[in-house]
Amino acid sequence: MSFIEQLFPWRRMKSMGILGMNQRNGDYIAAYNKRALYPLVDDKIKTKHLAESAGVAVPRLYALVEIEKQISTLFEKLKPYDDFVVKPAHGSGGEGILVIIGRSQNGYRKNNGQIISEQELGHYISNILSGMYSLGGLPDTALVEQRVQFDPVFADVSYQGVPDIRTIVFRGIPIMAMIRLPTRQSDGKANLHQGAIGVGIDLRTGKTLSGVWHEQFIDQHPDTGASIIGLQIPNWQEILYLTVHCSDLVGLGYIGVDIVLDHEHGPLMLEMNARPGLSIQLANRCGLLTRLEKIEAIKDIPDGVAERVSLAKKFEYK
Repeated sequence: MSFIEQLFPWRRMKSMGILGMNQRNGDYIAAYNKRALYPLVDDKIKTKHLAESAGVAVPRLYALVEIEKQISTLFEKLKPYDDFVVKPAHGSGGEGILVIIGRSQNGYRKNNGQIISEQELGHYISNILSGMYSLGGLPDTALVEQRVQFDPVFADVSYQGVPDIRTIVFRGIPIMAMIRLPTRQSDGKANLHQGAIGVGIDLRTGKTLSGVWHEQFIDQHPDTGASIIGLQIPNWQEILYLTVHCSDLVGLGYIGVDIVLDHEHGPLMLEMNARPGLSIQLANRCGLLTRLEKIEAIKDIPDGVAERVSLAKKFEYK
């Protein structure tokens, strides 16, 4: 049973338009997501290549490590880069992501300030290859890619990490969004299960609404003390367009799209998720079900991205 289902009993959930896990899985994920298309989002390498071929901006890929012997040659490839991110191709929930923010005489500096040696980094990548962080524990591939330098607007509401924006897209229309803010507890990662904050976003304006941290509703960042309410997300219209375009690329009807804002390159697609979580409802203090039913009732969904973004903003969401 999910936290949302524990917090809101079934009858109360229904009256509030809260989408539960079982209904999400049966009525939306199973009904609108063809299983044959899952590899396009479950494999981060395929997702990145698909996005790049369509002209969608993504963090730059520095290297791929597919087998153990490639680890020894990796460090030569990384010499031009002082910072980078290591992640498993088939990881989920933020597991297995290592952020390197710089170098030192003794190795590499993590985002929490700790130093790891070349040998330790190689061992970490070896664990990724063994499937330690992959879905189902299957052998995996490690990606080494550009570390995003987040937009300065987030400086006071993020702790040692890069915030990302998760948007749920249904039938090609954005229906709910939140920004996930890293904390000390999340070790700088934008993952709610690891201790990041979820903050709802007004789809019309791109301004933040309310926040949730673990089981508590909050208005301030627990580490910085800065308000997380009323923050204007830069490039909001562009983010919505990019989100819709990404959902079109993979052909899934119910999907979560994660976008990061780089201060130099603007919005970048980070990854997509065929099974997006339900905590976005807590962050927005609003249920998904009412919005899903309104979109489901539309007979003909417009083809154009602009028309669908406009449609998303016109709904009287409650």
